[in-house]
Amino acid sequence: MGTNVMIPLCSDFTDKHDSICIFGTGDFGRSIGFKMLQSGYSVIFGSRNPGDASLLPRAAEVLSHAEAAQKCSVIIVAVQREHYGFLKELTDVLRGKILVDVSNNLKINQYPDSNAEYLAHIVPTASVVKAFNTVSAWALQSGNLDANRQVFVCSDDNKAKEQVMDIVRAIGLTPQDKGSLVASKEIEDYPLQLFPMWRLPMYTCAGLTVLVFLYSVINDVIYNAEKKNDVSFHLMITIPNKIFPVVSLMLLGLCYLPGVFAAIIQLYRGTKYRRFPNWLDRWMLCRKQLGLVALSYAFLHAIYTLVIPIRYNVRHRVEMSIISQIKQNRTRILDKPLTWRSDTYLALGILGFFFYIVLGITSLPSVSNTVNWREFRFVQSKLGYLTLVLCTGHAMVFGWDRFLILARYRWYMPPVYMFSLVIPCIVLILKLILIIPCIDNRIAKIRQGWEKSTSSKSEKK
Repeated sequence: MGTNVMIPLCSDFTDKHDSICIFGTGDFGRSIGFKMLQSGYSVIFGSRNPGDASLLPRAAEVLSHAEAAQKCSVIIVAVQREHYGFLKELTDVLRGKILVDVSNNLKINQYPDSNAEYLAHIVPTASVVKAFNTVSAWALQSGNLDANRQVFVCSDDNKAKEQVMDIVRAIGLTPQDKGSLVASKEIEDYPLQLFPMWRLPMYTCAGLTVLVFLYSVINDVIYNAEKKNDVSFHLMITIPNKIFPVVSLMLLGLCYLPGVFAAIIQLYRGTKYRRFPNWLDRWMLCRKQLGLVALSYAFLHAIYTLVIPIRYNVRHRVEMSIISQIKQNRTRILDKPLTWRSDTYLALGILGFFFYIVLGITSLPSVSNTVNWREFRFVQSKLGYLTLVLCTGHAMVFGWDRFLILARYRWYMPPVYMFSLVIPCIVLILKLILIIPCIDNRIAKIRQGWEKSTSSKSEKK
């Protein structure tokens, strides 16, 4: 009975999968060949030295380039552009074949045309498809494809493209149709980009970190050194624990500031059908990365704050305070207003940090893909502004009335925490103005397609 069930399944499987030819026996050629064999394909390698197949999968057949090409309709070209020359001699053999170009370059814009377009020029009798260049050989061989599952596919031949996309699905990957072969230039540049959406957030974070660090050093270490008081040990914990919350709150404000600017621009123009300035477009596209960098700094602030009680200088100060009270035979009375202020400051910080984490978790693709657009917008917008309010309140209660004490202005420099309030306060004030019903209704109409110019023309008629 088991035999009767298994035979048709095996025959169906072999009928479904054709033979695949692979030109190239390097790392990628071997890895994708191994993956094809696992998925039920028959694999034939085309090699300059068919006799040397020691590193290739045993189940694969190894022939010369011409012999391998004659047996298959789909040929994966797993060689670098510099070695495409041998394909010119196979023009007749490759007539009507599908050539899948998987190559990448060493740097962006290394050649004026893409490798796939160059291959199509060399072998005009074949249909060239660009695919698999975003998948690493290591991921194919190890099976760890979670971060490399998406495969961009493009070609001028739609039938060839569909056939390659079927192969992509058969080996457990997700194809994405990128259109004609013109898109191959962009696809080849994609693996060479090093965190393109992270550059502006990282530069912004680095710039703010350096500025706040220098300001804190001048305001704390150098000022005390001038007063003959060495507090250089503040460089280890105290100053970093000023930098992290200040920069984090600034970056969180910068996440929501471009949205406010966009609303103001749309309100001024009276339409949503005009592009934002390039600087605003770029800023809005990297808001997620800005938020994640801000969250990482908030994490560091929380960790640095937790170690405060075990620091030697803090324990020494507490011990000296106790000894002083004993010597003077006085007991410090509990200050109720200060207690309220301290607990409020900590509560706002804890709640703000909690919602910070919720925002970070929701921005992860594995989570954001499970919620609908309305739910995602609620978390990132409504809860995002709540997080901004809580964190801003945390900084304000921390400062309390310190901004009124002139002694806090060392060398007429305001305390560093005050700088963290500038951007968030601007965002919150502008947002409060934009949610006034008459203004909010106008913005909602514009985003639903209403245009000021069209309305004016209809009123004149």
